[in-house]
Amino acid sequence: MTAMTPSTILVADDDRGIRTVLTQALGRAGYEVRTTGNAATLWRWVSDGEGDLVITDVVMPDESGLDLLPRIKKIRPELRIIVMSAQNTLLTAVKATQRGAFEYLPKPFDLKELVSVVQRALTAPRSVPEAAGGADDEEKLPLIGRSPAMQEIYRTLARLMGTDLTVMVNGESGTGKELVARALHDYGKRRNGPFVAINMAAIPRELIESELFGHERGAFTGATQRAAGRFEQAEGGTLFLDEIGDMPPEAQTRLLRVLQEGEYTTVGGRTPIRANVRIVAATHRDLTQLIRQGMFREDLFYRLNVVPMRLPPLRERVEDIPELVRHFLGLAAAEGLPAKTIDAQAMDRLKRHRWPGNVRELENLVRRLAALYSQEVIGIEVVETELAGGAPPADMGAVVEGEGLSVTVERHLREYFSNHADSLPPPGVYDRVLREVEKPLISLALEVTRGNQIKAAQVLGLNRNTLRKKIKDLDISVSRGLK
Repeated sequence: MTAMTPSTILVADDDRGIRTVLTQALGRAGYEVRTTGNAATLWRWVSDGEGDLVITDVVMPDESGLDLLPRIKKIRPELRIIVMSAQNTLLTAVKATQRGAFEYLPKPFDLKELVSVVQRALTAPRSVPEAAGGADDEEKLPLIGRSPAMQEIYRTLARLMGTDLTVMVNGESGTGKELVARALHDYGKRRNGPFVAINMAAIPRELIESELFGHERGAFTGATQRAAGRFEQAEGGTLFLDEIGDMPPEAQTRLLRVLQEGEYTTVGGRTPIRANVRIVAATHRDLTQLIRQGMFREDLFYRLNVVPMRLPPLRERVEDIPELVRHFLGLAAAEGLPAKTIDAQAMDRLKRHRWPGNVRELENLVRRLAALYSQEVIGIEVVETELAGGAPPADMGAVVEGEGLSVTVERHLREYFSNHADSLPPPGVYDRVLREVEKPLISLALEVTRGNQIKAAQVLGLNRNTLRKKIKDLDISVSRGLK
């Protein structure tokens, strides 16, 4: 019996060390490996019909690996290509995918993962996907950061660009859920269609069905003419359903029918309308808990949760803070505010902050620093002042000196209700207020006890098991190594 010839892998990377490591790892896995430090040699090998798989870096001395991809796919469309890059941005991942890469791996990568990807690339069924195209210019990136957590987000987004799969984005307020939805739209195959967003928590529950599906003239009091809903407005594009956990039961039922049947009717209408939109939903709430409470339909959850994505809070990717700060300072300068920089001590202090408002809180802080301070280089004293309460976080009432907590909370709630003077606030105010108070209270107790849950439970007057459950339910981060 003749032994099977091992697959040959062509590796192109201008880093000799990486070529050596890949040769050893892939050789141990039973593959033959040929390596080069330039794109020209790789192109010659591919043109001559050599190799069963290509692994290429992006930046090489003679040509970008990304620019080489379309030429390779043109002459050998069946050849699988894995792209590696230290330029770990969403745009790099999207370009690699759009130009025909089988997989994108940010550097540094895990060798076991790379070998696993190689095995999949060599054994997966062969098909020649149509390139998505577009998104080729160096546009302003919708997402910033090169941390491992963000790299996984980029890779997931790149895989989803050419699909119409429904995506559920989960993350705390301020993590950038709408930016993810916009990235899926702007870099996907529906980018030439409209992007329409609707926030369920911001619309009176009795109007949500009309807002989503539109209404006919005379459908209800005040409906003097036909109005298009968000589904109709998003025709051919993307519909972003923000804070889906606040959708009332009646609207949940109608949305489920759209996802099941692909059609809907306007309020007061009888003729079904075909829905041609991609759905991206988002929430900061635990939908499984809402299902247990009977507040969210389980069948709708599974229809929406086709591809779940979790956006990490800023405290889980503090290594991205310097890049985010530079980005926000650049935006502020482009808007006419004075150009600023932040010194190393101040930057370290920003990394130690817990950021309960996540990226949105950081952006607000940076804009205040650019607008309110005269010095070109912002030091730690200024940052300490701001973090200590130089300005209140968005949508939180300022605490007046000597004022009791109950008075402060009442004043904040009066302002909240006054903002909904023309209609009642969205349902669930009680749970939202308790969560807003409970989460920072427990987080601060854990902070002052250095993560010791036994001591934190004593400080709070809670049973330890109760505290553990609240930490899990409220998605509170506890420092590693501390209990």
